[in-house]
Amino acid sequence: MYFKGQKFLVAGISRSGESSARFLLARGAKVYLYDDIVNETVRKTMDELVQAGAAEVTASDLEEAVRECDVLVLSPGIPIDNALPVTFRRMGKLIIGEEELAAQYLRATAVAVTGTNGKTTTVTMIDKMLRDCGKCSVACGNIGEPTLNVVEKLGFDDFAVIEISSFQLETLSGLRPHIAVITNITPDHLNRHYNMENYVFLKSKLVRGLRESEFAVLNYDDERVRAMASNTRAKVVWFSAKHRVDGAYADGGEVYYAGHKLFSFGDMAVGGEHNLCNVLAAVAVGGILGLDYQQMADSLLSFKGVKHRIEKICQIDGVEYINDSKGTNVDATLKAVESMTVPTILLLGGKDKGYDYSPLFEGLKNSRVIHAVFYGENRYKLLEAALACGFMTFSLCGHMREAVLLAKSYALRGQCILLSPASSSFDEFKNYEERGEAFAKLVQGMADE
Repeated sequence: MYFKGQKFLVAGISRSGESSARFLLARGAKVYLYDDIVNETVRKTMDELVQAGAAEVTASDLEEAVRECDVLVLSPGIPIDNALPVTFRRMGKLIIGEEELAAQYLRATAVAVTGTNGKTTTVTMIDKMLRDCGKCSVACGNIGEPTLNVVEKLGFDDFAVIEISSFQLETLSGLRPHIAVITNITPDHLNRHYNMENYVFLKSKLVRGLRESEFAVLNYDDERVRAMASNTRAKVVWFSAKHRVDGAYADGGEVYYAGHKLFSFGDMAVGGEHNLCNVLAAVAVGGILGLDYQQMADSLLSFKGVKHRIEKICQIDGVEYINDSKGTNVDATLKAVESMTVPTILLLGGKDKGYDYSPLFEGLKNSRVIHAVFYGENRYKLLEAALACGFMTFSLCGHMREAVLLAKSYALRGQCILLSPASSSFDEFKNYEERGEAFAKLVQGMADE
């Protein structure tokens, strides 16, 4: 791509949009910036980019900018069926995302991970394992650091472990990872992708373009993921918590790769069946790359989890407070609930993502959840689903702060309060990280009192 000869419209000035704009400006491209929601953070970023040579586009200027620009660089937060990309497509112009731009210039060996749940944990495990085995590795992509920020820091002998979301996959076609991992597929983001067929199709993009020299690490226990083996030319390496497969598997509480016992899962610093699946995926990647088995085992056994995923905050008056803000869908929340070992008060709510919440409440009826507090924009939808399923032990309030205080008034010594909302954060917060930090700050404030 010849940057100096083309004009780029960067739409959505989030982390990925800012990264794209800076990358393009550094290469002499003419860059236009547009965001339909200019909050304080976006304003500051836009002003910095304008100082660096970009041009800001307002709503009144947008039509002219669309005519003038050659390429649309679309933020993952903007749907591909938004009016702006639809207009670009009708005009026969290129639409890419930050991840697609990065893929064209990445020299490092890419290990890409997608799926509904477990992406961040699996990426963090793989990155730690590679570094503990003496490799230069960076975790990037949807996990926080945009891939475009690291492409020039990594050489041919290094590794980029990239978390890929379904939003990023809408504009991603050029990434050819050496290893692609798909953790699982359960309903998520259906308010954006409309149906499961579209969602599964997007996730499968990561393996459909792989070549015979590359590897697809697939979850054998997930029927939708297992079916993807027939749609890739790559070598398939399985992982399974239930079956002895050609790859990584668990048997009798022991973790194996290609028949070699590595360690006992019970010796890991993290627990839960979901983490067993995550560690098996990481083991499969390490096995493909030929890492030393003992070094792999030592690294994974010492893994302590990731922020905002079943993260213990503190204990107040004998009540444990647990932050699972990353539980943004029904399946993730049920997995968090399954890992609880004491009576639990569950905080549910936020912005709806198009779910049927019936499976959630059916699952909660046979769990350690003794009470649920519904809050946020979708609280009445949660209420209706709970009543329809006969789940009757709940309370209703407006915002997360109120939900925490209400849960505190119910909780007894020896119980826990779990924030695992089964919803996105966008009604009150800009992302799940901000929601988790707000929860932790509120809880810590109560502890200090």
